[in-house]
Amino acid sequence: MTGSILIIAAFMIIPLIVGVFSSTRSQGTSEDFFVQGRAMGSIAVFFTVAATWWSAFAFLGSNATFYTGGPVYLTALAWNLLFGFMYYWVGKRVWFLGKRFNYLTPSDLMGDFYNSEALRILVALITLVFTVPYLQIQLTGGAYLIEVASNGLVPFWLAALLFYFIIIVYVWVGGIRAIAWTDIIYGALLIFGMMFAGYYISHQVGGPAALFTQLQEGSPDHLTMPGPDGNMGYGMWLSLFVIVAIGAFMGPQIWLRMYSVKSGKLFNLMPFLLGLAAFAYFGSVLTGYTGVLLEPGLENADRILPVMLMNYAPYLLASMIMAAGAAAAMSTANSQIHAVSTVVTMDIYQRYVNRQASQARIVTIGRLSLVGFSLAAYILALTVPGLLVTVGIAALAGTAQLIVPTIGAISWRRAHPLAAFWGLIGGVACVLLLTYSASISNPLGLHAGIWGLLLNTVLFVGLSLILKRGDQDVVERFDKARKEYNAQYHPERLEDNGRRAAETTAAR
Repeated sequence: MTGSILIIAAFMIIPLIVGVFSSTRSQGTSEDFFVQGRAMGSIAVFFTVAATWWSAFAFLGSNATFYTGGPVYLTALAWNLLFGFMYYWVGKRVWFLGKRFNYLTPSDLMGDFYNSEALRILVALITLVFTVPYLQIQLTGGAYLIEVASNGLVPFWLAALLFYFIIIVYVWVGGIRAIAWTDIIYGALLIFGMMFAGYYISHQVGGPAALFTQLQEGSPDHLTMPGPDGNMGYGMWLSLFVIVAIGAFMGPQIWLRMYSVKSGKLFNLMPFLLGLAAFAYFGSVLTGYTGVLLEPGLENADRILPVMLMNYAPYLLASMIMAAGAAAAMSTANSQIHAVSTVVTMDIYQRYVNRQASQARIVTIGRLSLVGFSLAAYILALTVPGLLVTVGIAALAGTAQLIVPTIGAISWRRAHPLAAFWGLIGGVACVLLLTYSASISNPLGLHAGIWGLLLNTVLFVGLSLILKRGDQDVVERFDKARKEYNAQYHPERLEDNGRRAAETTAAR
């Protein structure tokens, strides 16, 4: 048991070493601390995006969902493709505008395009309020692993506190550079851990083929939707596909990874690479379904993977795989803490408290906000119960609402500030009402986040078509930037537009 704790401790110490080393490369500026001077290379980009995108939600929550709800989580194969496509299509444009106008946060882009302080504040609040619960599940997931690995020797509260402390130390020292370098190690470990754990554990019942045969005989409801409880049908499949991908993509931690990229060409391979990595979820299928046969009735489904490892895998192997789980939790938590500190520092402190703050002061405020919001997430982890997937989806449903005004900002001249503001208000209100109202059920079995997106989109498009913007100078500035983007990355579109214009003129 001591060896198991030492192995996990070793993987938690790695980021401290990386943080100290990366601090020697620091330039002492806010842009370096928050977005690595917009110079992140290809390997770091892929692994930091993948490790940030995959979390305790993926490593522990996926196994738990297969264990309790049947095959609905297989939609993860599809949502990885959707996430990758958005990183290419939306992310590349966000990166270009961020580099062109020196943006650091979601509020920077939307506040500038919509020319609205109210919208700027609203976007900052949404990113802060809905990111903290998602950060909570990272601390919860990591703490579960340490508690089980130590057989209760390290209690849950202490394990979560260790996560909190270590993340703060190395992000404080190294900023996003320390996170990206650490994610290269943790990303590879995470993908391997998920796949190998499922493969090994399934052999406790004779391998994958025997597993599905026994499951068909003993619990066939786990193989078809809507699952054994009857609440994981096609509506939830669609909801997970949309909400998880969009909600995670709109999280401030992914925005920073869009702004940090060195070259626009690095966006082109992300759909393929993230789609390929999604095959790791087959490991979760095998782990969750083997748990149905060997450990039925587990009170806390989120612990099914560590329980299976401790009961059926060799000591050192179990420790290594649980270290991969700890890596999953830490690789997302570090990014979220860093992203939240960026929002607090740039969107609130520098803009509304001290516009003349020095670069050193801005970095200091960013570091202090790391401590405060991490503490809030730690308290939530101790006091607010709930399955990791359930809490995670509720948080992602909130951040997902930001996709509507974002697409408007990067692609539509008619997008109106009031439409963006009231669309977000309506979407978030719908999410909160349907999520926390005991008297209202979600129509058609769709998650509250889907209904929020639909209401958000209707309000945004409808009001934008009705209202007319008065600040045409801002619209023209962005339109010029979009044309520059197309000229650099999609010149064929400009040729097509010119050809159509010429044909129209000739026809007249």
